[in-house]
Amino acid sequence: MLLNACAGQSKIDSQAIIVAAERPDAYLSQLTGKRVGLLVNQTSMVGKTHLADYLLENDINVARIFAPEHGFRGDHDAGAHVNSEVDAKTGIPITSIYGKFKKPPLEMLQQLDVVVFDIQDVGVRFYTYISSMHYMMEAAAEAGIQFMVLDRPNPNGRFIDGPILEPEFRSFVGMHPIPVLHGMTVAELARMIKGEKWIKQAQALDLVTIPVAHYTRNMLYSLPVAPSPNLPNDQAIGLYPSLCFFEATPISIGRGTDFPFQVLGFNDIALGQFEFSPESRPGSALHPKLEGKVLKGMDLRESQQRGLNLDWLIAAQGQFIEQGISLFDRADFMDKLAGTDQMRKAIEAGHSGAEIKQSWQAGLEKFKAKRQPYLLYQ
Repeated sequence: MLLNACAGQSKIDSQAIIVAAERPDAYLSQLTGKRVGLLVNQTSMVGKTHLADYLLENDINVARIFAPEHGFRGDHDAGAHVNSEVDAKTGIPITSIYGKFKKPPLEMLQQLDVVVFDIQDVGVRFYTYISSMHYMMEAAAEAGIQFMVLDRPNPNGRFIDGPILEPEFRSFVGMHPIPVLHGMTVAELARMIKGEKWIKQAQALDLVTIPVAHYTRNMLYSLPVAPSPNLPNDQAIGLYPSLCFFEATPISIGRGTDFPFQVLGFNDIALGQFEFSPESRPGSALHPKLEGKVLKGMDLRESQQRGLNLDWLIAAQGQFIEQGISLFDRADFMDKLAGTDQMRKAIEAGHSGAEIKQSWQAGLEKFKAKRQPYLLYQ
């Protein structure tokens, strides 16, 4: 079943798009006879069958599964360490790359011939699946094995916006000098990571990318599986680029409710008339911000806003200043999400959203030119 369509926008016929995993003629023969590692999660589906099961059914030797943030089955809280284990269904060992280490040991990859990456991304720099891909690409280059990306559409692929990450703000929530919304698929980004030598031994990496069929980046794509516990539908995915910045503030974005990344609320300042109360929800929000408190704010479940909107953040800054409360109580984290401290400082200085966005334009034009050789789709 497809996720709910974005408010105010009609669904496209997602059946017209064929994701790379559902194009076995393009990749199965390249995996035959090889020891295969998978960097996958709950979105790695071939129709109604998980890629791991599909490959096993086709006599591919799946030797190890690597699990990113949220785990192999996508049932871990954001930021929660994921322990290594064995898949109960297949008996294949699972190694977390969001726990003890984010880059697997060299000797582990030397037991493989190829690592296949197949994870649904949402096209936002601070969504950490692309950081996991980065480290796995680097590990594959160092181990001298192939890295294959089975591509999937970018549901925010229509947008290129936000500041370019500055090197001093590099972290796991932002590893590359790209904007917040980069408009690329994971395969395109993998090509850019290799081509721009953003990983060690980039030239040595044997990178194979399997593209999506019948796809252009302006298509509306309704994700068939939620990419993580707190992005349950297309509305949350569309608002995520804007609302994630509130994670660095005291304001709740609805973790611990039925509508995460679709609301804004606070207990000491009424940000609007909509009331909600976050509660503990193991697997998605064990201890959500402002748990058990009655919050007043905004219900954005019908909002048609997409891309990157700073107006909500700027409005909240004004209300917090009036009450003598600091909005950016986690300034370091805010700057990591933004990839710069200039956005926060501009908001604090009272600049408008239009003024702040104008300051990014020169960097975005340079990025668009730099990414051009790596694009697979129009």
